[in-house]
Amino acid sequence: MKPLKLKLLEISLFFFILCFTQVIAEQYRKTYIIHMDKTNMPESFTDHLQWYDSLLKSVSDSASMLYIYSNVIHGYSTRLTAEEAEALEEQQGILSVIPELRYELHTTRTPQFLGLEKGSAVFPTFELASCVIVGVLDTGVWPELKSFNDKGLGPVPEKWKGECEVGKTFKSSSCNKKLIGARYFSKGYEGAVGPINETVESKSPRDDDGHGTHTSTTAAGSAVSDASLFGFASGTARGMATKARVAIYKVCWLIGCFGSDVLAAMDKAVQDGVDIMSLSLGGGVSKYYKDIIAIGAFSAMTHGILISCSAGNGGPYPSDMVNVAPWITTVGAGTLDRDFPVSVTLGDGKKYSGVSLYNGKTILNSMVPIVYAANVSNSSIGNLCLPRTLIPAKVARKIVVCDRGGIERARKGFVVKDAGGVGMILANTEFFGEELVADAHILPSSAVGEKTGDAIKKYISTETNPTATIGLASTELGVQPSPVVAAFSSRGPNPITMEILKPDIIAPGVNILAGWTGAAAPTGLDEDKRRVNFNIISGTSMSCPHVTGISALLKAAHPDWSPAAIRSALMTTAYSAYKNGKTIQDEATGQPATPFDYGAGHVDPVDALDPGLVYDTTVDDYLDFLCALGYSSSHIKRVTNRHFTCDSSKNYSLADFNYPSISVPLQSASGKKRGASVTSTLKYSRTLTNVGSPGTYKVSVVSPPKTVKISVEPASLCFSKLKEKKSYTVTFTASSMPSGTARFASLAWSDGKHTVTSPIAFNWTR
Repeated sequence: MKPLKLKLLEISLFFFILCFTQVIAEQYRKTYIIHMDKTNMPESFTDHLQWYDSLLKSVSDSASMLYIYSNVIHGYSTRLTAEEAEALEEQQGILSVIPELRYELHTTRTPQFLGLEKGSAVFPTFELASCVIVGVLDTGVWPELKSFNDKGLGPVPEKWKGECEVGKTFKSSSCNKKLIGARYFSKGYEGAVGPINETVESKSPRDDDGHGTHTSTTAAGSAVSDASLFGFASGTARGMATKARVAIYKVCWLIGCFGSDVLAAMDKAVQDGVDIMSLSLGGGVSKYYKDIIAIGAFSAMTHGILISCSAGNGGPYPSDMVNVAPWITTVGAGTLDRDFPVSVTLGDGKKYSGVSLYNGKTILNSMVPIVYAANVSNSSIGNLCLPRTLIPAKVARKIVVCDRGGIERARKGFVVKDAGGVGMILANTEFFGEELVADAHILPSSAVGEKTGDAIKKYISTETNPTATIGLASTELGVQPSPVVAAFSSRGPNPITMEILKPDIIAPGVNILAGWTGAAAPTGLDEDKRRVNFNIISGTSMSCPHVTGISALLKAAHPDWSPAAIRSALMTTAYSAYKNGKTIQDEATGQPATPFDYGAGHVDPVDALDPGLVYDTTVDDYLDFLCALGYSSSHIKRVTNRHFTCDSSKNYSLADFNYPSISVPLQSASGKKRGASVTSTLKYSRTLTNVGSPGTYKVSVVSPPKTVKISVEPASLCFSKLKEKKSYTVTFTASSMPSGTARFASLAWSDGKHTVTSPIAFNWTR
């Protein structure tokens, strides 16, 4: 018999090895979303949860379900090793096992710029507008803002089934008749990074970041007078749909937004009864049956919910775009006619213009020495003004020119200030070109374009004692040309399906004023102790909620319109040219932009209320679209949550998908047949639905390229009643061109009052 001490030692060693093994195993686990075929549940089970649990336990003794999904998909999420996930995917009834993806955020002049003030007479009544519920999936909400004032609003709509979840930092009283619901989803996040540290971030719907408060107040914030950021952009701040109700779904945390949380929020939003869903986030592209946002959005669309998503901030490079499924409204970013100019005057008398949101003590009328960071640094990349790279003795009481990149723009100002500098000029490099984004800097600053930055650096290198001063920033209205496509806005062609033109539309996304959290500074930096009620930031994250709110207005005015009809109205009434007839510019190049940059054009909410005709799309149309992609029944089930088998006798074609824009991939001169003499003839069909008064619409083709002959049959469509449908066919006869060539045109139907316009993009790639 072994001594007791030895036995205890063996037992302790056993449990140590067991715990160590479990810890190691957990390190190799990741979250997976398990998409189930609910209709295949064996008869031996009486409940789906029992079935899910049985399948999970067949591959893992320790795994548990994080979320149960019942609306946008059927299934659950859990943490598994790669081997366990592979074994589970082999089980009967499993449609797919999808590794969780981490998404990133794509981060009050706007109503006037969009014409919402002058068009108020044609917008829906107070009662209709207050029936629409906007669901925002983001970083949460700061409920104390006046932007969530519910004055004048009636009872919460009866269709609302959501709730106001509480936490240490969020009370049930935080919700009201404006902010009617708030939830948070953290199981995926905590599964990946561990328990939330509640001294750092709130385990509740409260917004610690500011992004979610900004997007939700942009979409549907109540009107707040005397709003501004440090006196900039002063006026009345209001969302696009001021009377709509707001429901918040917090899915984004300190290090991102996790797919299982996002899907759980979409699932709840459908159950809760939202009308519009807004997601200013994204991460990577994949086939639709592997894309969690696309899968969730499809089911939401079948419930009559319009899904508005940001296109991403990957511009100006081509095809760097996310959220491109045709049942998602994909939004790019443009500028307003408002800017925040600040002058930089050099010692030789030359004056340059930049932008800034700094409003503290200035060095106006005081010339001080100016240096280039690369020359006063202890680093080989000192030009970027990274922390602790500037030499205080060479920087003290001087203006420092820092190149943009590497770290946050505003953080560079803290680096300069900590080293003793009195001002900063933030110079764009070739990568950023002439794109200017204003920031709430901590010291006198001016962000300048690449050309201006190069000129200032040349002055520094050629003068013996270079000096400069930075003026006082201001708010300038009526800036022209406007809008221009933001340089950062993600572009086409569509990286997944070239026959679908994306983005769909652009909206204001540069230097947007909206509500902000009380937990973070306007720069978002920990060392910045300033707090504000409103902030000015940029990104397609900001353009997305503009379209979200405008869609809410259209839903209120036309409750019977489908999500596709609303998207069509937004797209076919958008504008792509200024009043002088010139095409909207691209900020990145200074040249005319194209439909690959702006989609159908810049949103025009007033015209969208009365489009005349719409390109409507049914669930059956989307199923045909998936068949045209060559998807199997299993793939279609993963996307749509329904059994469907493509008809082998039917000729499915992407050219017949009833989308408001037209994208035509063509044979290039370097293709299989080669040679510029090769021609391609393609036929595209579309169907229009009358949503206005009876009338006869005649077609016109605008700016057809010389290399493509375009004909439309019939040339006119006569509508005699509401909801009447008429079809037409467009024939394209195109000569081959070198691979990478793109050309553009547009097709418009007009009855004299309405003009229903579709952009056409030709891309020689094959």
